[in-house]
Amino acid sequence: MPISVGIFFGGQSREREISFAGGRTVYDHLDRKLFTPVPIFVDSLGNFILIDAQYLYQGTIREFYPSASVANFEGIPLYIESLPATESHALFIKKIGKKIEPADFSKYFDVAFLCLHGPYGEDGALQGLLEWYQMPYTGSGILPAALGIDKIFQQKLLQQAGFLVPPSMLLRQKEWRNREDTNKLLDQVIAAVGLPFVVKSSRQGSSIGVTIVHQHDPHAFTTAVHKAFFMETISYDSWKSHAPADQKAWFNRLIDPREGIGFPLLVADQICYTPHALLDYLTLYFQKHREPILLISTQAEAVIIIEAFIEGREFSCIVLEAEQDHPIALPPTEMHKGKLHFDYRAKYLPGIVRKQTPMALSSSLLDAIRKQAIALFQLLDCQVYARIDGFITPKNEIILNDPNTTAGMHPASFLFHQAAEIGLNPTQLLTFIIKCSLEVRRDKGYLMAGSLLKRLEASL
Repeated sequence: MPISVGIFFGGQSREREISFAGGRTVYDHLDRKLFTPVPIFVDSLGNFILIDAQYLYQGTIREFYPSASVANFEGIPLYIESLPATESHALFIKKIGKKIEPADFSKYFDVAFLCLHGPYGEDGALQGLLEWYQMPYTGSGILPAALGIDKIFQQKLLQQAGFLVPPSMLLRQKEWRNREDTNKLLDQVIAAVGLPFVVKSSRQGSSIGVTIVHQHDPHAFTTAVHKAFFMETISYDSWKSHAPADQKAWFNRLIDPREGIGFPLLVADQICYTPHALLDYLTLYFQKHREPILLISTQAEAVIIIEAFIEGREFSCIVLEAEQDHPIALPPTEMHKGKLHFDYRAKYLPGIVRKQTPMALSSSLLDAIRKQAIALFQLLDCQVYARIDGFITPKNEIILNDPNTTAGMHPASFLFHQAAEIGLNPTQLLTFIIKCSLEVRRDKGYLMAGSLLKRLEASL
């Protein structure tokens, strides 16, 4: 009898759409002789929904949930959190599947395959929930996941362990909002980290909230900081100059959590759950006031990182745990992007960036990258697999900057790209991840994991 695999995708983070695409890939490529896939859509309110498989093949989440036909702003589809807080969501859930509770997970599947990214999925929160109910799951445990998402703690840990890290400084939201002189703060940043520098959120992935500032430009600096915090200032002049088409384009960007700050958001002393409410607020506000107004995401970052820009060749290296406590690093992939910033669009839209695996380096440098990737994997006590990103500088210095305990599962991901170099197709790789994860959970005392592993090994 095949093992039932609950595929968790979607989620509450800004990376929900890439997680949605990854869940679909896992669903399509899971070996049906060994496993029965059970799609578990996690919505942006934290509901777990046993979703009808037909909805996996929609382009984006908000096309079908809540429903582009009934939840939209001037034709722009909304996410479920953009509906009024008093709105009943039960009907929307019933339309696409069935809500299930964590205490009942074992009734629907045997092991959880995690495709969630960012906060509430890749930070140890979901891992902790599954551990509470002794449900086996894929990938790293609570501690590695928590360390892997916290870029601030990572830098401290890497530096203490002897890894190279770029000069950096932290900027807290309270400090930024209470600043008296933007020029003076910019001078302090340049003195600390130099030019150009990178402004980025401390708990986001997929290059969301990342900007490179190339020169002493207070406006560019302010824009970059606001993007990293997920806040935005709108002035009287800019609002009044918006034609209807411009206003619609602005709302379209604002609604999308990848590009804008998303909803709900804070404006002055109240929460706006919908674009309609924000439009009404801004219309009334600018009838009486000329001062700019600040919009802040309810999921805004409390602190952001500003660090020196690293001149070098950018790479990503997948590490697999061939046997427990014996990780191997796959051939690293280089991103050929020219002068393009490797942002969300460059990462996930085909044709923008070319990937080369393995990157064109001497065998000794390739080995050095792989050894450092393994060392970081072990430092964070990762399990099963991880994706380690970094740069190699013109002086052949290796700088690792972003360990990910849940690698992307979309078809063009580094995970599948590099696994192909060692002869593993996507179906074989997913089987490996499940088998290795069951071994890890068994050794952690999960009774169910041991029996599932025996069943899988017998089938293999």
